[in-house]
Amino acid sequence: MYETLSTEFSGSIYIITINRPEKLNALNKTVIREIGEAVDEVYSNPQIRAAIITGAGNKAFAAGADISGFSGLSREEGKALAQQGMDVFFSIENAPKPIVAAVNGFALGGGCELAMACHFRICSETAKFGQPEISLGLIPGYGGTQRLTRYIGKGMAMETMLTGNMINAAQALQYGLVNHVTAPEELIDKTKGILQQIISKAPLAISKCIAAVNAATGNSDGYALETELFGECFATEDMKEGTRAFLEKRQPVFKGL
Repeated sequence: MYETLSTEFSGSIYIITINRPEKLNALNKTVIREIGEAVDEVYSNPQIRAAIITGAGNKAFAAGADISGFSGLSREEGKALAQQGMDVFFSIENAPKPIVAAVNGFALGGGCELAMACHFRICSETAKFGQPEISLGLIPGYGGTQRLTRYIGKGMAMETMLTGNMINAAQALQYGLVNHVTAPEELIDKTKGILQQIISKAPLAISKCIAAVNAATGNSDGYALETELFGECFATEDMKEGTRAFLEKRQPVFKGL
């Protein structure tokens, strides 16, 4: 189905794997476009409750952009390239279902930006993050200047991007860039375990919670949105089921209604 990705279902979890290990899963226009198509599937397929984005092999999640595709680009072509990535990564960030990055190795440049667009990140002990575009006479173009600053703070983000230095797994955990660090062989199972816990909850509430949390770091009034979405929950069958189950001391059965 895809030229640069492989996909599989694990129950209700859709695993999207960038499958260019010989190129360290570097991102090019085709990879970005196909990630966008796979994310569209997450949006539209009711059988999918959550997704994982990862990279093939043990060396890299995605080790940056495919630099060979940069040669000869004009200013407008460079801007269009950035916009393509921005659009896809916004679709990940704003997805109504949780999309988690399982980072297995290098997540550099566009790969780091892809991981940061996901709702949260889990990485292996061998993971390394970074925005080394400065060494190419460039800056991050897929949202990296904004998201890295949001996650690790202005000072550390500024140093990381201006030096091009990498952040190892232990530092990423310390800075709050990742939620968990695991052994490489446990990465996917750890990620699936957390997602299984999440998708046992009410789907509509999950979607509204994602939207409200995103608003906390966006330009909208997050408090007003939270108030509105909280009220909307009261119109759902899942909320009625959840409160009944709590009072009846049983597990709720959520239907996404």
